[in-house]
Amino acid sequence: MTPTQLRAFACVVRLGSVKAAAVELQVSEAAVSMHVGQLRKEFDDPLFTRSASGLAFTPGGLRLASRAVEILGLQDRTAREVSQAGDGRRVLRLATSNLFAEHAAPGLIDLFAGRADDLAVELSVRSPEQFPTLLAARTVDIVVGPAMSTPAAGLVHQPFLIYEVLAVARPDHPLAGKAVGAEQIRHQIWHLGPSAIDAEGVVPMMLRKLRVPEKNQRIFQSDAAALEETKRSDGAALAIRFAVAGDLSAKRLVTLDGPGLRAQGRWAAMALPPHSQTPVASELLRFITTPRAIQAMVRGAGVHLGRFKPAVHVTLWS
Repeated sequence: MTPTQLRAFACVVRLGSVKAAAVELQVSEAAVSMHVGQLRKEFDDPLFTRSASGLAFTPGGLRLASRAVEILGLQDRTAREVSQAGDGRRVLRLATSNLFAEHAAPGLIDLFAGRADDLAVELSVRSPEQFPTLLAARTVDIVVGPAMSTPAAGLVHQPFLIYEVLAVARPDHPLAGKAVGAEQIRHQIWHLGPSAIDAEGVVPMMLRKLRVPEKNQRIFQSDAAALEETKRSDGAALAIRFAVAGDLSAKRLVTLDGPGLRAQGRWAAMALPPHSQTPVASELLRFITTPRAIQAMVRGAGVHLGRFKPAVHVTLWS
């Protein structure tokens, strides 16, 4: 049993076909089938069979799939930790939702990583529905995004910050200062950040409840860009209150009042069980609920010019 064989089999299980696994692994279908065949021979178990509705796995095949993910994750983690020990650096791999990445991650990372000069943070922006898979495969150490009403089994789920999302527009917007009706909301052009296309989270939930048609949604690369366009046009935007507090105070933006135009959300951190967490992931889980961390996420870390700037590597994923 080799890592290459396990990787091929785990990929087949996750994607549901040998063809899809071959595409992802960038090898031929014959190579994937050969690796699976070697595992079948070694374990004297067919592992899975093909049916009209897809692949049907044996109990042994499902158990092997679970162990394969753990073994491959441990292998990657060991290689990473050995490499880090060699150059004296620690790396925290953090995946977050779009909304958290733009508005709260900078302050949190600045403060957390600034406490130690041997720590770097790799931040990737991922869809919340991918979080359990990313953790199970040890692709990341910790994830942060919308709190789940039913947390994924086997994962630590740590809620930590409640925030409010509200509708805003420029002060001379036609709907400003009025009670906005449901029909007006649906016909309004909405300027939105990338969180609007997520399946989970407060912003997509509000859009579904408001029944805003896709033709009236303008998606920008960031909430900041959406808000700038909102200040220049008759469009409206959905924004986190603490992120637009300055604009509201300075009257550059005003809130719109109407049914469904305000909602509360909560962020949560998720990680593997304590015995499987990396030390730095455990440290962040403890730190993220502290008053200093909350203040840094809402107001920024308050970094002075002479203060150490931690290395933050950002990877954007489709």
